[in-house]
Amino acid sequence: MALLEGKVAVVTGGAQGIGLAIAKAFVEHGARVVIGDLDMDVAARAVEELGGPAHAKALRCNVTDDGDVTALVSEAVSAFGSLDVMVNNAGITRDVTMKKMTEEQFDAVIAVHLKGCWHGTRRAAEIMREQGSGSIINISSTSGKTGVFGQTNYSAAKAGVIGLSKAAAKEVAAAGVRVNVIMPGLIRTSMTEGMPQRAWDQKMAEIPMGRIGEPSEIASVAVFYASTLSSYMTGTVTEVSGGRSM
Repeated sequence: MALLEGKVAVVTGGAQGIGLAIAKAFVEHGARVVIGDLDMDVAARAVEELGGPAHAKALRCNVTDDGDVTALVSEAVSAFGSLDVMVNNAGITRDVTMKKMTEEQFDAVIAVHLKGCWHGTRRAAEIMREQGSGSIINISSTSGKTGVFGQTNYSAAKAGVIGLSKAAAKEVAAAGVRVNVIMPGLIRTSMTEGMPQRAWDQKMAEIPMGRIGEPSEIASVAVFYASTLSSYMTGTVTEVSGGRSM
């Protein structure tokens, strides 16, 4: 069953990793997708994976720049006719202990994850309010729930995404717009596969299900939130972590 037939979605950071998995799942369920990313070479390859211009487009987008985000959501409307789903997924890491972390490293992570999410949420909501419908999906992390050593910047940003989303959900609910959060745990991406073995072993020991999650397992939750299956849900947070932070 195509759960997103005729829908149009924007996915930031959609050229690879979790973002690309979400974009693929959306297209498989009938949606057309606009990817926002900084690496246009990778984004162009992603568009081909998604079935080409009939199904997907890519636009260079720095989510910390309001003008770029405004252009990204506007592209969805001009290219495909509407904006029904917004996924704020773009992210970076600058992991280092608080003692050694520079102000620039802190600011960069906060800007991409939290400010970028704010830009995407408010600009998508502007369009969705006029339509009278829409689903905004913000990607947080279990780091924002439990805190992670060496990630005072990332943990703070991901906790902030949850608060931002709940506040936004209250503001736009009456207009028919929903805002929900996905909180991934340890997911197999190029970033996590590059972790030192000691860190990998420690994290795996904390997961009751005994395995790492796959990007497709985040994507399936995104499809749920994007579709009418979750039509009476807003301001919620779904943890996808194999039970890691129970």
